Amino acid sequence: MGFDGEGIIRHVNSYHIKTFAKNKLTRDYFIGKKITELPSVVRAGITDEFGKILKGEAIELNDVYFPEFAGGHSGYVNLRGVSLLKGSDVGGGILFCEDITDIKLAQEALRESEERFRELAELLPETIYEMDTMGNITFVNYNAFDHFKYTQHDFDRGLNGFDMIVPEDRDRAMAHVKKILRGEKIGLNEYTALKKDGTAFPAIFHSTAIIREGKPTGLRGFIIDITERKRLEDKLLQSQKMESIGTLAGGIAHDFNNILGSIIGYTELASLDIPDGSKPGQYLNEVLNAGNRAKDLVKQILAFGRQGAQEKKPVLVSLIIKEVLTFLRASLPATIEIRQNIEKDTGIVEADPTRIHQVLMNLCTNAHHAMREKGGILEINLTNVDMDAHAVKQYPEMSSGLYLRLSVSDTGHGMAPDVKERIFDPYFTTKDTGEGTGLGLAVAHGIIKDRGGTITVYSEPGKGSVFNVYLPVIEKAAEPEKDTVESILTGHERILFIDDEPDLVEIGKQILENMGYDVVVRTSSIEALELFRAQPDRFDLVITDMTMPQLTGDRLAVELMKIRPDIPIIICTGYSERTSEEKAKEMGIKAFTMKPLTMRSLANTIRKVLDEEKGKPPVALILIIDDDDQLRGMLREMLEHAGYEVTDASNGKEGIRLYRENPADLVITDLIMPEKEGIETIMDLRQEFPEVKIIAMSGGGRVEPDSYLHMARGLGALCTLTKPLDRNALLRTVRELNDL
Repeated sequence: MGFDGEGIIRHVNSYHIKTFAKNKLTRDYFIGKKITELPSVVRAGITDEFGKILKGEAIELNDVYFPEFAGGHSGYVNLRGVSLLKGSDVGGGILFCEDITDIKLAQEALRESEERFRELAELLPETIYEMDTMGNITFVNYNAFDHFKYTQHDFDRGLNGFDMIVPEDRDRAMAHVKKILRGEKIGLNEYTALKKDGTAFPAIFHSTAIIREGKPTGLRGFIIDITERKRLEDKLLQSQKMESIGTLAGGIAHDFNNILGSIIGYTELASLDIPDGSKPGQYLNEVLNAGNRAKDLVKQILAFGRQGAQEKKPVLVSLIIKEVLTFLRASLPATIEIRQNIEKDTGIVEADPTRIHQVLMNLCTNAHHAMREKGGILEINLTNVDMDAHAVKQYPEMSSGLYLRLSVSDTGHGMAPDVKERIFDPYFTTKDTGEGTGLGLAVAHGIIKDRGGTITVYSEPGKGSVFNVYLPVIEKAAEPEKDTVESILTGHERILFIDDEPDLVEIGKQILENMGYDVVVRTSSIEALELFRAQPDRFDLVITDMTMPQLTGDRLAVELMKIRPDIPIIICTGYSERTSEEKAKEMGIKAFTMKPLTMRSLANTIRKVLDEEKGKPPVALILIIDDDDQLRGMLREMLEHAGYEVTDASNGKEGIRLYRENPADLVITDLIMPEKEGIETIMDLRQEFPEVKIIAMSGGGRVEPDSYLHMARGLGALCTLTKPLDRNALLRTVRELNDL
C-alpha cells in the first residue's frame, strides 16, 4: 500500500484487496482515503505508528491484532513501513502488510496443546519428562522431583537424563535414544534408575521423539517405578517354589510314613511278647522313641510344605524347653554355656507342640551357628507378659492381652541392620553352601504368626542377638496332655482293612487281631469294594488307606456308603492333598488319621468310632416334597450321601399321604407347586401332626422368595432355605433339626 506526503492512499495491490478485504471491496474504496483514518487502522490503535512514517521514520510492528479488517474478519499482521523522500522532504510512504493469522493460530494451538500436556503430566502419578537430543532435561513434572529427590534448583542448574540411570545401563540407554531419534519404535525398556542420594530402583522407561518442523528435537516419555511389581514377582516365584517343595514334601511324607508304620507296628507287636523292664524291652522302647521322633519330623516336613494340619491343644511351653535343653546339652560343644530361666506358673498356650518344638530348635540352632567359632552363652527365658493396647501398637498381628514370652539369646557375632531386616525371608541365609537353606527362621515366623503371636529380634554386630517369641495365653488354662500308661483298648467287631502296601496290611492284621478283632484284609481297593458289595453286612467297620491306585480311599468310602450308608469308615493317610479331616467329615467318614499309626492311637480311634455308632439313634428318614424332578433327585442324592434315608413326593397331596403311611423325622418342602402348594401343605401337616419338623424352601415366583418363606415360618416351618440351595447350609440345617 502506497500513500503520499499527506497520508492519502494512492496505491493498493491485489494481495491487499484479496487478503484483507476478501474481495468484498475494490481499490476505489481505499484510493483517496487517509491511511490513519481507515476504520481497521483506528480499531487496531496504530494510527500514531503510521504517523511516524510521514515524519520520515521507518516502523516495524509484529503480531498486531486487527479486530476487524476491511473484509469484516479479524487476524494478526506483521507491518513494516518506510518513508519516500522527495528532495529533502517526505513525499509519502510504503506500507508492507503480511497476514500471519494462520501462523498465530497454529502457535496458539501448539501452546494450548503443550499447556494441556503439562497439566496432564502433573496429574499423572509417574515421572514425565522431556529432554533434548543430548539427554539434557528440559521438562519434568512434580512427581519427578518427589521420586528422584531432585529440587527445582537442581533442575534450573541443569540435569542430564543419563545421570539418572546406573552407569552399567547408560550405554544401552544411549543406543536406545539414538534409535528413537531415527524414528524407530523400541517399546518399553527396563533400566535401573538412580536417585539423587544414590538409591537405585528398577524402572520402566518409554520414550517417543519430539518432532519440530519435520526434525527430531528431543524425546518425551514416562518412567514407572516397578519396585513393588518386582517384589510381587519375587513373592509369586517364592510361592511357586514353596508349592513345589510342598508337593515334594508330601511325596516324601507319604512314603516315609508307610515305612514308619511297619517299624512302629512290628516294634509294638514285639513289645507285647517281651517282659517289662528287660533289656530287649528297653531297646524296643528306644526304637519306638526314634520312630515317634521320625513321625514328628514328617509333621515338620508337611508343616514346611504348608500341607500339614496343625494339631492345636493346650501346651506347656516349659516342658518343651526342658526337652529341647536335654537334647542341646548332649549335642552342643562345651564352648557354649546353656542357661535357662523359666518363670513359675507360666501360662498355657494353644498350639501344636511339635511346631513349638520346631520353633525353639530353629532359634537355638541359629544361636549355635552364631557362636560356634568362639563359643559363648545360649540363654532361654520364659515369662508371662501383659501386653496392653499401647504395647501391641507396633505389632499389627497382635491384640492386647496376656502373652507368653519365650526369649532365646546368644553372645555370638550379631547381625548388621541389612541382614536383620531379611532374616525372616524364605531362602535368605548367611551360612555357607550346604550348611542351611535359609528356611528355619521363615518357618518359625510362619508358625508363630499362625497362632496369633509374633517374633521380634534385637541384634548388633559383635553383641549377639535376642529373639523374643510372643504367644497368646489361653484364657482358661486346661491341663495339658500327659503321657499315661493305659491298657490298649480292645474289641471283637469285624473289620475290613485295606492298604496297597503289603507290609502295612500284614502288620495291621496282626495288630488288630491282637486287640481281639475279626479282621479281613485286602491290598486292592477294587477287590475290597467287590467283597463289600457281595457281603455288606459282614463288617462293622472299614479302615482304608487314602492313597491307592485305581480307587483312592475317599472314593472307595463313597462307593461303600452307597451300598450301606451306615457303615463307619476310618481313613488313614501319610499325606494327601485330596482330603482333609473337615472334608472327610462332610463326606460322612467317621475318622481321619495320619500315618504312621501307633497301636494305642489306632485302638482308641477304632473304639471311639464303634462306640459312637452303637449309641447312635436309627438313621433319620427325610421326606422331600418338590415338583421339580431334577431338584428332588439332587436333594435325595445329597442326603443319602450324608447317610440319611430319603423318600420323596412331587406335590403336597402325595407328600401328606406318604407321611401318614410312614412319618418322617423331617420334611423338606418347596412352597410353589402346581398341586397343593407348600403353604397349604405345611398348614395341613401341622394341623394333623403338630410335632412334625419342617424345612421350607423357595426360589420365589410371583413374589419375592422372602415373602413366601416368611409366611412359612409363621405357619410353623422351623427353618427356611432360599433356592438355589447351598449344600453345606442344607446339611447343617438338617443335622441341627434332626438333633432337636
